[in-house]
Formats: sequence, C-alpha cells, structure tokens
Amino acid sequence: MSATAHDAHEDHRTPANPLARERAHLTASRTALRAMREDAESLNIKDVTANWVNAAVLARQIEERIKALADLSDTPLFFGRLDYLHAPGVDQAEGAEGEQFYIGRRHVHDADGDPMVIDWRAPVSQPFYRASKKDPMDIALRRRFGYTGGDLTAYEDEHLSDPAEAAATSKLLQQEIERPRVGPMRDIVATIQPEQDEIVRSGLGGTVCVQGGPGTGKTAVGLHRVAYLLYAHRERLARTGTLVIGPNRSFLHYIEQVLPALGELTVQQATVDDLVAQVEVRGTDDSRAAVIKGDARLAEVLRRALYSHVSMPTEQVLVVRGSRRWRVAAYELEEIVRELLARDIRYGAAREALPQRIAHAVLVQMERSGEAPDDRVQDSVARNSAVKAAVKSVWPPVDPAKLVLRLLSDETFLAEHAAGILDEDEQKAILWAKPVRSVKSAKWSAADAVLVDEATDLIQRTPSLGHVVVDEAQDLSPMQYRAVGRRCTTGSATVLGDLAQGTTPWATRSWAEALGHLGKADGVIEELTAGFRVPTDVITYASRLLPHIAPGLTPVASVRENPGFFEVRPAEGADEGTDEGTAEVIAACEELLHNEGSTGLIAADARIPALAEALTAAGIGFLAPGEETTRETRLTLVPASLAKGLEYDYVVLDEPQAVVDGEPDERTGLRRLYVALTRAVSGLIVTHTAALPAQLAG
Repeated sequence: MSATAHDAHEDHRTPANPLARERAHLTASRTALRAMREDAESLNIKDVTANWVNAAVLARQIEERIKALADLSDTPLFFGRLDYLHAPGVDQAEGAEGEQFYIGRRHVHDADGDPMVIDWRAPVSQPFYRASKKDPMDIALRRRFGYTGGDLTAYEDEHLSDPAEAAATSKLLQQEIERPRVGPMRDIVATIQPEQDEIVRSGLGGTVCVQGGPGTGKTAVGLHRVAYLLYAHRERLARTGTLVIGPNRSFLHYIEQVLPALGELTVQQATVDDLVAQVEVRGTDDSRAAVIKGDARLAEVLRRALYSHVSMPTEQVLVVRGSRRWRVAAYELEEIVRELLARDIRYGAAREALPQRIAHAVLVQMERSGEAPDDRVQDSVARNSAVKAAVKSVWPPVDPAKLVLRLLSDETFLAEHAAGILDEDEQKAILWAKPVRSVKSAKWSAADAVLVDEATDLIQRTPSLGHVVVDEAQDLSPMQYRAVGRRCTTGSATVLGDLAQGTTPWATRSWAEALGHLGKADGVIEELTAGFRVPTDVITYASRLLPHIAPGLTPVASVRENPGFFEVRPAEGADEGTDEGTAEVIAACEELLHNEGSTGLIAADARIPALAEALTAAGIGFLAPGEETTRETRLTLVPASLAKGLEYDYVVLDEPQAVVDGEPDERTGLRRLYVALTRAVSGLIVTHTAALPAQLAG
C-alpha cells in the first residue's frame, strides 16, 4: 500500500489546491446536512395522519430522524474518498468513467438528491476497508483525511491501481488509532481493518462469536456490526428490535455514544441482571453455590419441578348446558393431558389449550347427538365452571418465583427433582440456610434471578429480538447464556469476549460450549489477534500470564508502530501498603497527567479507599468508572473488578499481587491482573511494594 501524506501548509499555495477543495467539500456537505435537518424539522404531519396514534408514531419517527441528522462539530463528517476506475455496477468492458465517493458516518445529499457523502455501510464503501494492492477492487485511489477537532488538516493518498508504488503503512491511520481520548468510547469507523470489516458485514441470519484479546477491537466490531445490520435490514430490525448487553453499567455508559455517533438511536442497552430483574436482588451466593446455580443442569431440575404440578385426572368432567348434560370421562381427559405433555409446549400455553381441548371433546358429543355447535359454543364450554375446576386441579397455575423459592428452601422438594442431576453435596450447597416466608422477603441472589427467568420461560415464551450483542461474554454462566439466548431464539447474536479475561468462577471454557448454551450451536467462531490499541511492550509483558490462564490461546500481536511507554517501578525500601508505596502511586499519576488524554489508576478493590484518600490529600481530582472525563479531570480511579472493557490512554497499576490476592483463587486472580495490565493505550506504569506474581517473571 503506497501512501503520500499532505499537510495543511499546502493550503497557502493556491486557492485551487487539493486540500482547499476537500475543505470546500466538507463545508458544502455540512451545509447540505443542515438543510436535510431543517427539512425534517419543517415537516407538517397534521393532514397526513388518520388518528392520534398514527400522529404520535410519525412524530416520534421524525424526532429520531432529526436527532440522527445532528452534525457533531468535533466528529468528521467524512473520513475518506474512493476514486473508482469504472462506475460501480457497470461492466468494465463498457468503458464507463469512474466515479468519486466521499465515505462518512452517514449519508448526505444535496438539494437535487445527489450524494455528497456515502454511508460507510453502503456496498460502494466496502473497498475503503478491503481494497489492497493484491485486490484493488476497481479502486484507482483511496484517500484518507486527517482532522484536528472538526477541521480537515491533512490527507493521504494510496494509488492502489499503480503497481509501481511500494507498500507502505498509512500514517493517518496509525495516528487515528493512537489518538488520545477524553470521554467515552469512540467509533472506529475510519480505521476498521479488513478482518474486522468481514465480521461487521456478516449477514443477519447467522450468529458470530468473536474471540479477541485486549486491544483487538472486538467491542467496536460488535457495535459496528449492529450499525451495519440496522442499515442493511432496517425494516426487519425496526419490528424485532436490537439489544446490546454489557457486563455492568460503567461499561454501558462507556460505549453508549458509539451508535448515536453513527446515527443509530434505537438500540437498547442492558446488563444480564437487567434482563432477569423479576425479583429484587438483595443477597449474594458463595462461589460454590453460584457455580452450581449457574450450571445448565438446573434447567432440567426446574423443568421437572414445574411439570410435577401436572396430575392425571381421576374423575370425569360433567358439563351442564340447559337441560342437557355432557360427560368427559377420566380416561379421555388423561389422553388429552398426555397429548399436551408429549407436544413439549410451554407449561402456560398447554394450560391455556387444555380447556379448549376438553370443550372440543364435548362438541364432538353434541355433533353426534345431532346438534350443530359453532366456535362460540366451544368457547362457552371452555369457560364452564366444571371445566375450569378440572383444569385447575389437573394443570394448576404456577408462579415462577414461588417455584424457585420452593426449590431453594424445601429440601425434600429439591431432592425429588434434582435426583440423578445434582448430588447431595450440590443440593446442600444451593439450599437456603433459613426458611423464607414469601417471594418479597427472600434475599434473592443474582444467580437466583436467572433461575426465576428460566422458570418464567418454561411457563411462557420470552419474546425474541432480531439481534442481540453480548460483550464480555466469557464471564457468563451457562444459565446466563440461556437467558440471553431466550432473547434471540428467532433472531441472531454477536458474542464478544476473550477466554483469557474470564474472571468469574463459572467463566466460559470454550466458545463452542457457550454457543450451545446460547442455543446457537451453528454459530461461526472468529478470532482477532491483531492488537491496535495496546502498546507492544505492554501486551508482551501481559502475555506472560497466558500460559497460566488460557493455555493454547494465541497471544495478541501488536501492529502499532509506536511501542508506547512501559515501566515497572518497585517502591524500594517500602513495605506493602506503606505511605511510601502510596506516594509512588501518586507520583506516577501526577507524571502521566502531564500527557494529553485520559489516565486510569487501577487497583485491587480493597486498596481503593486508601488511594482515594491519598489522591484527595494530594489535591488530585478523580472520577469513578463510567463518569465522563473532562479536560479538567482526566484521572479515573478504577477498582480492578470494574476495569474490564474500559480503556485509558495511560494507566497506573497499583500492587499486582494485591489484584491477584483479591480473587477467590489464583487463576481468577491472574486473569483479573491480565485485564488490568491491558487497559492502557499509550503507556503503563506498574508500581509495587510487594513482590510481583511469579508468573510475570521474564
């Protein structure tokens, strides 16, 4: 790939120079976008809506359209240009003259409807990400633009159709990847790489699982895939909905501006806990109980417990209508019940079908006696008090929370339905120590809430969305995967994660197993191994842990030209936790805050109060994870348990051994440390008074 960079000083040569023309096109495009927004704002819907419902729906759609057309002053409207050799879609043999397209975050057209900026998701934009010397895809020239704030300040050309030019690295691409950040996560629409683009543009019908180490861009790839699918299948997904699932609120806040920056405002965001919030979570489990409750075997225990409520009828049903009496014998009722059980439909759906089946048996008798009953008669019979009583006796209603409550508090009931599935020790581990009076008084744990969600789905089907993205998926339990899978049974999913960053006792062991629990066993597993965000020296150091936390996993290979800044600083002569050790941490933060961009101070959760006190004493302002950094306050104090998924230009990591010791076992602790070590984009300082974990020895 050949690249020639041109800086802003070209602008002084002649008014007609290329940089001036590109700036003029940017100005004209912004003007056109403003006109599009004004057109949307001026729409009058009074005479085109039939009723107030239609008016409200249309008004909301127009409001969303206006928001989507916002021109963000510090976000480039376009970031590239493609010069085609021939008109796209036209046979090259016809000699059609090539066209020029500006590639940006959204479509912009002029007053005549001619495009001024092409949406990055359009087919004509694809060569911007995939064209190469080996496969130029009919592109004569690919131009990248450099910006300072919202001002176009440089451009760089790659003549893909010229075999005489040697391959080179795009300087503007490297600068954009390594650019310091303040505030939430940015989109990567200008820097998507070919292997990332292939995943982004994969079809709606298939589920994709992306294994990606730190800095490989897996989160951004998942979010951009959502944006692409909304572009390519907007009507379908408008009906069925899309959802992004993150590990915690801090993470969701960090990523929440990516899709709006791409013009997509309708995507829901939630955590798994949000999805299953049918009971109030006020309790916690020890790790053993949580692992057992998160095991997929619990689904069968719940199913057995639920269907144990169904009993075979022992008495006939007598339906009185006027002067006639109709009897449905007990053996006939049993046949109906067994047929419904054999169909394996939801408990609640079968219960709703049962009175209609009994009523149908009565209607057959009516017809044999010469009557001609219709559907209204069948509905009337189904509502008959004798039929209702029979249904209540044979197939009673079940409350999902009460079902789980009984399983976890009634030793005999659990033993009966867990027989052959859970051994006695496992049953004892999940039983509540004290009896609970009611659903409201129970101190439900997060794992209990997932069980209630499972039970709810056994009774009544969970509505399915069109597409679900789940990030940091390696931390989900099998039962949590099932909860997510229920939200996309008729849709597809994008699963994002890194097996090496699994920090829960039930962390995912393999993606094939995870996809099976999700109900998407045919999903495609892709691996991203090129690191764009983490500096070479940092990822090399962190990768020393891989043989101990994820044997066989391919280490991330940093492709950045800038090696970044990395240093390990022991506080000589200090004992762990002393003032001298803390002083070293504060000094490192002060040093890094002299640089442009954000700084994160990551420490074991137990160390956070002491560090917060030390920062305050030193007069250094700081934020909590999820709070947006500003030019004035650029330091975030991050508990190691919340660091996953977050990135900072510079990171100070306090006491690695304390991070390891803060977890219930060494492997989980080393994985937590791996996460903490890989949050830096430009530089990392590791400070410690205690000895470093032996696994980090070079």
